[in-house]
Formats: sequence, structure tokens, C-alpha cells
Amino acid sequence: MGYETDRSWSDQYIPVLKRLIGPYLLETSSLEVDRKQAADLVVFKAKDVTVACRVRRHGYADRYPFEFTVRSHRDSGASTELEKLIAGWGDWMFYGHATQAGIDISRWWLLDLAAWRAGLIRKEDRAKIRCTEQSNGDGTHFVAFDVRSFPTHAGRPLVIAASHEQTRAVA
Repeated sequence: MGYETDRSWSDQYIPVLKRLIGPYLLETSSLEVDRKQAADLVVFKAKDVTVACRVRRHGYADRYPFEFTVRSHRDSGASTELEKLIAGWGDWMFYGHATQAGIDISRWWLLDLAAWRAGLIRKEDRAKIRCTEQSNGDGTHFVAFDVRSFPTHAGRPLVIAASHEQTRAVA
């Protein structure tokens, strides 16, 4: 599939993504802010937070329950998510699975890309991360990461939030 086809399919999930990610970007304002500014909610960071989003088609959640994938190569030579994320673009990544019926998301994670990058950079952490490279057979290739295998570094876990419980991978 080409970029336009991929983008058209995934864009239909934007309203659902906003609904799921929104609560993690907002906090209840302080009493002082509420009294002086009539603001009940505030965005929790002072800078823009960019969120890479990936929605997989229905059927993959059961087959790969602890995996998130990042497109790593297109035979066309087009730039990929992996290149952009490694270059430092993106603060968070939303990774979810489409439901069978309707436009909704069943299983999902909200991931901290700084923690992801830290895991890939540090040699001792990288050795623990479970990942595989695969081809889709359609001219696109990806790297699959086991979310359970990422270490927490400096108190910063990979998973910010999830729709489900997850267990740590067996070492």
C-alpha cells in the first residue's frame, strides 16, 4: 500500500484517537488558577506534545498482544516512521488496534518516545529489548518491538498509559 492509502485509512480513526489521548494531555487546574482565570483544566506541558499514531487493522491484537511496530523501510525509498522517530521527532506514540466492527480501537498503548529512544541508545538496555524486522510483502517493512522488554530508565517507563494490563517479559 502507498502512503496515501495508508493515511486515508488511518485518518478515519482521528476522532477516536483524540478521545483516547486527550485525557493524558489535560490536568485539573489548581485552585488558584480556577479562582483567578476560571480555568478548570490545563494542558499539562508548556510545550507542544507531538503524538505519532499507528492503528493496526483488526486481527493483530490477539496474534501480537505485546508488540508495537514501526515502519522501517519502503521499497520506494520514501522516508519512514523509524527514520523520523530516531531523528528525534515525536514525543509520544499512540499504538492501537482497530475493532472488527465500526471505527473504534480495542487494545492500545500510549508510549513515551524519549524512553523508547533511551532504550535503543543505551547498549545495556538495547541488549534486553526484543525486536524483529519483518517484511509485509507489499514493499513495506517494519520493526516489531515487545513492549514488555523495555527497561525503565531514570524513572521513565515506556508505557504512559494502556487499555489493558501488561506483564513483564520473561528475561
